[in-house]
Amino acid sequence: MVFGLKQKKVVPFRTAGELDAMAAAGAVVGRALVAVRAAAQPGVSTLELDRVAEQVIRDAGAVPSFKGYHGFPASICASVNDRVVHGIPSKDEVLAPGDLVSIDCGAILDGWHGDSAWTFGVGEIIEADRLLSEATKQSMEAGIAAMLPGNRLTDVSHAIEVGTRAAEREHGRAYGIVDGYGGHGIGRQMHMDPFLANEGAPGKGPKLVVGSVLAIEPMLTLGTTQTRVLDDDWTVVTEDGSRAAHWEHTVAVTEDGPRILTLRPE
Repeated sequence: MVFGLKQKKVVPFRTAGELDAMAAAGAVVGRALVAVRAAAQPGVSTLELDRVAEQVIRDAGAVPSFKGYHGFPASICASVNDRVVHGIPSKDEVLAPGDLVSIDCGAILDGWHGDSAWTFGVGEIIEADRLLSEATKQSMEAGIAAMLPGNRLTDVSHAIEVGTRAAEREHGRAYGIVDGYGGHGIGRQMHMDPFLANEGAPGKGPKLVVGSVLAIEPMLTLGTTQTRVLDDDWTVVTEDGSRAAHWEHTVAVTEDGPRILTLRPE
Protein backbone atom coordinates (compact mmCIF):
# COMPACT_ATOMS: atom_id res chain seq x y z
CA MET A 1 0.00 0.00 0.00
CA VAL A 2 1.29 3.45 -0.90
CA PHE A 3 0.64 6.13 1.67
CA GLY A 4 -0.10 9.62 0.41
CA LEU A 5 0.79 12.91 2.03
CA LYS A 6 -2.39 12.99 4.08
CA GLN A 7 -1.54 9.69 5.71
CA LYS A 8 1.71 11.13 7.05
CA LYS A 9 -0.48 12.92 9.58
CA VAL A 10 -1.80 9.60 10.82
CA VAL A 11 -0.24 6.29 11.78
CA PRO A 12 -0.60 4.08 8.64
CA PHE A 13 -3.87 2.16 8.65
CA ARG A 14 -5.27 -1.05 7.17
CA THR A 15 -8.71 -2.23 6.11
CA ALA A 16 -10.58 -4.79 8.22
CA GLY A 17 -9.63 -7.52 5.73
CA GLU A 18 -5.98 -6.53 5.83
CA LEU A 19 -6.03 -6.64 9.64
CA ASP A 20 -7.40 -10.17 9.43
CA ALA A 21 -4.54 -11.08 7.10
CA MET A 22 -2.04 -9.57 9.53
CA ALA A 23 -3.68 -11.51 12.37
CA ALA A 24 -3.15 -14.71 10.41
CA ALA A 25 0.56 -13.91 10.12
CA GLY A 26 0.59 -12.96 13.79
CA ALA A 27 -0.99 -16.25 14.79
CA VAL A 28 1.91 -18.07 13.13
CA VAL A 29 4.32 -16.00 15.21
CA GLY A 30 2.33 -16.79 18.34
CA ARG A 31 2.49 -20.53 17.69
CA ALA A 32 6.23 -20.32 17.02
CA LEU A 33 6.85 -18.49 20.31
CA VAL A 34 4.83 -21.03 22.28
CA ALA A 35 6.78 -23.87 20.65
CA VAL A 36 10.09 -22.16 21.43
CA ARG A 37 9.17 -21.64 25.06
CA ALA A 38 8.20 -25.30 25.40
CA ALA A 39 11.57 -26.30 23.93
CA ALA A 40 13.60 -23.89 26.08
CA GLN A 41 14.92 -26.38 28.63
CA PRO A 42 18.32 -26.62 30.34
CA GLY A 43 20.89 -28.06 27.94
CA VAL A 44 19.12 -26.82 24.81
CA SER A 45 21.03 -24.39 22.57
CA THR A 46 19.55 -21.20 21.22
CA LEU A 47 20.28 -22.54 17.73
CA GLU A 48 17.95 -25.46 18.47
CA LEU A 49 15.28 -22.95 19.50
CA ASP A 50 15.76 -21.18 16.19
CA ARG A 51 15.16 -24.42 14.32
CA VAL A 52 11.96 -25.02 16.28
CA ALA A 53 10.63 -21.58 15.36
CA GLU A 54 11.56 -21.87 11.70
CA GLN A 55 9.87 -25.26 11.42
CA VAL A 56 6.61 -23.93 12.87
CA ILE A 57 6.70 -20.90 10.56
CA ARG A 58 7.43 -22.87 7.40
CA ASP A 59 4.91 -25.61 8.25
CA ALA A 60 2.28 -22.85 8.30
CA GLY A 61 3.23 -21.81 4.76
CA ALA A 62 4.85 -18.64 6.06
CA VAL A 63 8.38 -17.27 5.81
CA PRO A 64 10.57 -16.12 8.72
CA SER A 65 10.73 -12.30 8.62
CA PHE A 66 14.10 -12.08 10.29
CA LYS A 67 16.12 -14.59 8.27
CA GLY A 68 18.23 -12.63 5.82
CA TYR A 69 16.88 -9.28 7.00
CA HIS A 70 19.86 -6.93 6.51
CA GLY A 71 21.95 -10.10 6.70
CA PHE A 72 20.57 -11.48 9.98
CA PRO A 73 21.28 -15.22 9.90
CA ALA A 74 18.39 -16.68 11.90
CA SER A 75 14.61 -16.90 12.27
CA ILE A 76 14.48 -15.62 15.83
CA CYS A 77 16.44 -13.23 17.98
CA ALA A 78 17.44 -15.11 21.14
CA SER A 79 18.64 -12.70 23.83
CA VAL A 80 19.70 -14.32 27.11
CA ASN A 81 20.27 -12.53 30.43
CA ASP A 82 22.15 -9.25 29.75
CA ARG A 83 21.34 -9.38 26.03
CA VAL A 84 18.54 -6.94 25.30
CA VAL A 85 17.63 -7.62 21.66
CA HIS A 86 18.98 -9.03 18.38
CA GLY A 87 20.86 -11.96 19.92
CA ILE A 88 22.02 -14.39 17.23
CA PRO A 89 21.14 -18.03 18.01
CA SER A 90 24.21 -20.22 18.44
CA LYS A 91 24.98 -23.90 18.98
CA ASP A 92 27.47 -22.78 21.63
CA GLU A 93 24.93 -20.86 23.70
CA VAL A 94 23.30 -23.51 25.86
CA LEU A 95 20.48 -22.64 28.24
CA ALA A 96 20.97 -23.16 31.96
CA PRO A 97 18.53 -23.13 34.88
CA GLY A 98 17.79 -19.58 35.95
CA ASP A 99 18.48 -17.98 32.56
CA LEU A 100 16.18 -15.16 31.49
CA VAL A 101 15.40 -15.57 27.79
CA SER A 102 13.87 -13.04 25.39
CA ILE A 103 12.70 -14.43 22.06
CA ASP A 104 11.72 -12.07 19.25
CA CYS A 105 10.05 -13.66 16.23
CA GLY A 106 8.51 -12.52 12.95
CA ALA A 107 6.69 -14.21 10.08
CA ILE A 108 5.40 -13.20 6.65
CA LEU A 109 2.18 -14.79 5.44
CA ASP A 110 0.58 -13.74 2.16
CA GLY A 111 2.77 -10.64 2.14
CA TRP A 112 1.81 -9.43 5.64
CA HIS A 113 4.09 -9.32 8.68
CA GLY A 114 3.60 -10.33 12.28
CA ASP A 115 6.16 -9.43 14.96
CA SER A 116 6.15 -10.39 18.64
CA ALA A 117 8.54 -10.98 21.54
CA TRP A 118 8.31 -12.83 24.83
CA THR A 119 10.56 -13.04 27.88
CA PHE A 120 10.51 -16.12 30.13
CA GLY A 121 12.71 -18.02 32.53
CA VAL A 122 14.41 -21.37 32.14
CA GLY A 123 13.19 -23.36 35.13
CA GLU A 124 13.10 -21.44 38.39
CA ILE A 125 14.30 -17.85 38.14
CA ILE A 126 15.07 -15.34 40.86
CA GLU A 127 12.34 -12.95 41.98
CA ALA A 128 14.05 -9.88 40.55
CA ASP A 129 14.11 -11.42 37.07
CA ARG A 130 10.48 -12.54 37.32
CA LEU A 131 9.41 -9.05 38.33
CA LEU A 132 11.51 -7.49 35.55
CA SER A 133 9.68 -9.55 32.95
CA GLU A 134 6.34 -8.78 34.59
CA ALA A 135 7.13 -5.04 34.59
CA THR A 136 7.99 -5.16 30.89
CA LYS A 137 4.77 -7.00 30.10
CA GLN A 138 2.82 -4.48 32.17
CA SER A 139 4.45 -1.61 30.26
CA MET A 140 3.52 -3.22 26.95
CA GLU A 141 -0.07 -3.71 28.09
CA ALA A 142 -0.27 -0.05 29.11
CA GLY A 143 0.87 0.90 25.61
CA ILE A 144 -1.66 -1.45 24.04
CA ALA A 145 -4.45 0.15 26.08
CA ALA A 146 -3.56 3.53 24.55
CA MET A 147 -4.13 2.27 20.99
CA LEU A 148 -7.36 4.22 20.62
CA PRO A 149 -8.76 6.35 17.78
CA GLY A 150 -7.83 10.00 18.21
CA ASN A 151 -4.78 9.39 20.38
CA ARG A 152 -1.41 10.49 19.07
CA LEU A 153 1.73 8.41 18.67
CA THR A 154 3.40 9.73 21.81
CA ASP A 155 0.29 9.01 23.86
CA VAL A 156 1.29 5.36 23.39
CA SER A 157 4.91 6.16 24.31
CA HIS A 158 3.77 8.00 27.41
CA ALA A 159 1.47 5.15 28.41
CA ILE A 160 4.37 2.69 28.17
CA GLU A 161 6.47 4.94 30.41
CA VAL A 162 3.62 5.37 32.89
CA GLY A 163 3.23 1.59 32.94
CA THR A 164 6.92 1.23 33.78
CA ARG A 165 6.71 3.76 36.59
CA ALA A 166 3.64 2.04 38.00
CA ALA A 167 5.55 -1.26 38.04
CA GLU A 168 8.42 0.47 39.81
CA ARG A 169 6.10 1.60 42.57
CA GLU A 170 4.54 -1.84 42.88
CA HIS A 171 7.88 -3.62 42.96
CA GLY A 172 9.75 -1.06 45.06
CA ARG A 173 12.67 -0.71 42.67
CA ALA A 174 13.79 1.20 39.57
CA TYR A 175 13.88 -0.18 36.03
CA GLY A 176 15.95 1.13 33.12
CA ILE A 177 14.00 1.97 29.97
CA VAL A 178 16.47 1.01 27.23
CA ASP A 179 17.57 4.13 25.39
CA GLY A 180 17.29 4.39 21.62
CA TYR A 181 15.15 1.31 20.91
CA GLY A 182 11.40 1.02 20.53
CA GLY A 183 8.42 -0.04 18.49
CA HIS A 184 7.46 0.70 14.90
CA GLY A 185 4.88 0.69 12.19
CA ILE A 186 4.35 -2.66 10.46
CA GLY A 187 2.41 -4.06 7.52
CA ARG A 188 3.78 -5.31 4.22
CA GLN A 189 7.20 -4.43 5.63
CA MET A 190 8.45 -5.43 9.04
CA HIS A 191 9.82 -2.04 10.03
CA MET A 192 7.90 1.02 8.89
CA ASP A 193 7.50 4.56 10.08
CA PRO A 194 6.71 5.83 12.61
CA PHE A 195 9.24 4.92 15.29
CA LEU A 196 7.54 4.39 18.66
CA ALA A 197 9.61 5.48 21.66
CA ASN A 198 9.02 3.74 24.99
CA GLU A 199 8.84 7.00 26.96
CA GLY A 200 8.09 10.65 26.40
CA ALA A 201 5.54 13.44 26.68
CA PRO A 202 2.03 12.74 25.38
CA GLY A 203 0.08 14.51 22.66
CA LYS A 204 2.62 14.57 19.83
CA GLY A 205 3.13 12.87 16.49
CA PRO A 206 0.71 11.40 13.95
CA LYS A 207 -2.80 10.48 15.04
CA LEU A 208 -4.08 6.96 15.53
CA VAL A 209 -7.12 6.12 13.41
CA VAL A 210 -9.18 2.97 13.00
CA GLY A 211 -6.89 0.44 11.32
CA SER A 212 -3.59 1.98 12.48
CA VAL A 213 -1.06 -0.72 13.40
CA LEU A 214 2.02 -0.54 15.60
CA ALA A 215 4.46 -3.06 17.02
CA ILE A 216 4.63 -2.13 20.70
CA GLU A 217 7.83 -3.38 22.35
CA PRO A 218 9.19 -2.06 25.64
CA MET A 219 12.64 -3.22 26.79
CA LEU A 220 13.50 -2.83 30.47
CA THR A 221 16.60 -3.63 32.52
CA LEU A 222 17.45 -4.15 36.17
CA GLY A 223 20.00 -1.36 35.87
CA THR A 224 21.20 0.95 33.14
CA THR A 225 19.37 2.52 30.21
CA GLN A 226 22.59 2.31 28.17
CA THR A 227 23.57 -0.50 25.80
CA ARG A 228 26.33 -1.50 23.41
CA VAL A 229 26.46 -3.73 20.35
CA LEU A 230 28.76 -6.76 20.36
CA ASP A 231 31.32 -7.50 17.67
CA ASP A 232 28.77 -9.56 15.70
CA ASP A 233 27.17 -6.17 14.82
CA TRP A 234 23.79 -7.40 16.03
CA THR A 235 23.61 -8.40 19.67
CA VAL A 236 22.64 -5.53 21.98
CA VAL A 237 23.74 -5.95 25.62
CA THR A 238 23.31 -3.80 28.71
CA GLU A 239 26.33 -1.62 29.41
CA ASP A 240 26.47 -2.66 33.07
CA GLY A 241 25.73 -6.36 32.58
CA SER A 242 22.30 -6.14 34.20
CA ARG A 243 19.54 -8.41 32.96
CA ALA A 244 16.98 -7.24 30.42
CA ALA A 245 13.47 -8.19 29.29
CA HIS A 246 11.59 -7.57 26.03
CA TRP A 247 7.88 -7.97 25.35
CA GLU A 248 6.18 -7.16 22.05
CA HIS A 249 2.84 -7.45 20.30
CA THR A 250 1.61 -6.19 16.95
CA VAL A 251 -1.54 -4.18 17.73
CA ALA A 252 -4.27 -2.51 15.68
CA VAL A 253 -6.65 0.31 16.52
CA THR A 254 -10.30 -0.68 16.03
CA GLU A 255 -13.66 0.86 16.81
CA ASP A 256 -14.04 -1.77 19.53
CA GLY A 257 -10.70 -1.12 21.20
CA PRO A 258 -7.13 -2.37 20.68
CA ARG A 259 -6.76 -5.64 18.75
CA ILE A 260 -3.69 -7.77 19.36
CA LEU A 261 -2.69 -9.29 16.02
CA THR A 262 -0.03 -11.65 17.43
CA LEU A 263 -2.10 -13.72 19.83
CA ARG A 264 -0.51 -16.87 21.26
CA PRO A 265 -2.39 -20.14 21.69
CA GLU A 266 -3.14 -21.03 25.30
